Amino acid sequence: MSTHTTAGPHWLDEREKDVWLALRRLVWGLTPAIDRQLTRDSRLSGPEYSVLATLSECPDGVLRSGTAAQELGWERSRLSHILRRMEAKGLVHRSCSADDARGQDVTLTEAGRAAITEAAPGHVEFVRRVVFDPLTPDQQDVLGQACHRIAEAIAAAEGGPVGSAASGDGGQ
Repeated sequence: MSTHTTAGPHWLDEREKDVWLALRRLVWGLTPAIDRQLTRDSRLSGPEYSVLATLSECPDGVLRSGTAAQELGWERSRLSHILRRMEAKGLVHRSCSADDARGQDVTLTEAGRAAITEAAPGHVEFVRRVVFDPLTPDQQDVLGQACHRIAEAIAAAEGGPVGSAASGDGGQ
């Protein structure tokens, strides 16, 4: 739903503009910073790390590709492209689902488990250093609440499910 009226758009005031520009710098800067840290420290991209982290949280390291896409908040085509690249690197294995031949299971390989085990400590240290350390616990709570509210507004505006993962990373 648009707030645009016949009287014209409801422009941002100075405070709102400052908040918007700060949020835009954060959003546009965080993902590349995460990718640089992961590539430098582990030779994994942010999306590869996100897939490995998601699979590593499954008890058997296996997840249906559709479920993985939903948990990561990604389109299936994006996940398929990343999985193809990761399978070529030996990080995951794809196979027809044992439960439903129409679906595909993604399995974390030993190389994939080793990669996430090696990458996780440096990544969580980076997340802690850039997201949590600069903020007080109260500011962290406010940030978390604000992120949830914004994600819900995005989902509502796009008609999608509320609460889907936006970054697919979760600081894992």
